[in-house]
Amino acid sequence: MDRRNFFYSATALLAASMLKARAAVASDQRALNPPGIRTAGIRMLPVMGGKYKVWTKRVGPAGDDGLKVLLLHGGPGFGHEYFECFEDFLPQAGITFYYYDQLGSAYSDQPDDPALWTLPRFVEEVEDVRQGLGLEQFVLLGHSWGGMLAIDYALKYQQHLRGVVISNMTAGIQSYLANIPALKALLSPQNRARLEELEAAQDYDNPDYMRIMMEDAYPQVICRLQPWPDSIMRSLMHANQKIYNQMQGKSEFQVTGNLKDWERWDQLHKITVPTLTIGARHDTVPFADLQRMAKLFPNGRNLTCPNGSHMAMWDDQAVYFDGLLRFLKPLIA
Repeated sequence: MDRRNFFYSATALLAASMLKARAAVASDQRALNPPGIRTAGIRMLPVMGGKYKVWTKRVGPAGDDGLKVLLLHGGPGFGHEYFECFEDFLPQAGITFYYYDQLGSAYSDQPDDPALWTLPRFVEEVEDVRQGLGLEQFVLLGHSWGGMLAIDYALKYQQHLRGVVISNMTAGIQSYLANIPALKALLSPQNRARLEELEAAQDYDNPDYMRIMMEDAYPQVICRLQPWPDSIMRSLMHANQKIYNQMQGKSEFQVTGNLKDWERWDQLHKITVPTLTIGARHDTVPFADLQRMAKLFPNGRNLTCPNGSHMAMWDDQAVYFDGLLRFLKPLIA
């Protein structure tokens, strides 16, 4: 790991704590959204009946015409920053998109309440955001954990959607877990043996665990660019580990949180709007799953990024955005 990446990974938890404190102080001021004042497209929106507020930002052509896309970031508990490359592709095609930090993430309110970190509650939060932004017949794009959230939102609120994009997320946790041995096989023999020791002891906070992830695993399956783009690093710095641990679990290679039983393969046929699945050959998620999902959606299609990993919007950027725009442009009505 180079010195810069080590600095970012070592300070991630400290930065998240500082951001939480800053958000608590600044939240009321940002929530004002004073009429007539230009805010670079940023709005704080109430969720859960106004109990909390979440951060959103509009990016795109002026005016209300044209296609709108709402982005759902991964994690759970990360932030919007790693989507920043979308600014170089969607607005130029006449498409407006919205960043949105989910509750507990980055610039949104960060309550310390474990009862909030469930998939059904996040689905209702997305609906609150849709209403707050005034979106109708929009496209919902979910990446990683955001793909799970997009699927469950579409199953309940499909009437508001013009299309769905599921990026780098399978339709069931069991399929993800079945791929873990293949991911571990990518590690050096020494790191693989040490990882097995740490997992057996459930010693996920051991410095060796993060070292193996950052030096050996993540550069192969999360983002294959070196060094990682600053947008990704800033997103990692904002990660809310409490949310991630409760929903995913402490281990990247085991799912022990409340998402462990999530399976939607048998419900994909209910999502009938145009749906694009995006997979990548070097991803943590099997790209064959994304291909299979596209066949199960009644109006589905697939894009596979041959050189991409989990962050294929960065490490196979040309293929990713060419395919995404070919899907989105016919939806502009």
